[in-house]
Amino acid sequence: MERHGLVVNVRPERREEYLALHRAVWPQVEQTLRAANVANYTIFLIDDTLFAYYEYLGTDHDADMARIGEDPVTREWWTHTDPCQTPFGGDGRTDGGWREAEEIWHLAP
Repeated sequence: MERHGLVVNVRPERREEYLALHRAVWPQVEQTLRAANVANYTIFLIDDTLFAYYEYLGTDHDADMARIGEDPVTREWWTHTDPCQTPFGGDGRTDGGWREAEEIWHLAP
């Protein structure tokens, strides 16, 4: 199992829209994530920063992430969520995408 953490900022003027979308995530989006071996996907919010965590249970993360990106329903979902986001950390990105965080410590069971 791999743990993944990601960060992105939410545009303050679209914060409520983003939260409303996530109060009713489309079932097909959730199913696509599950089919791509994603588990325990969680998004946290602090101020205008979103932190996402998920566990990857498969054997080819890149291929499974590509499958998610090819799903037409997920792509439609992103047309609603992506405009609500802005890059974290001012790294010059213009796609509004999430940035992967480096895992530096984990408390094992």
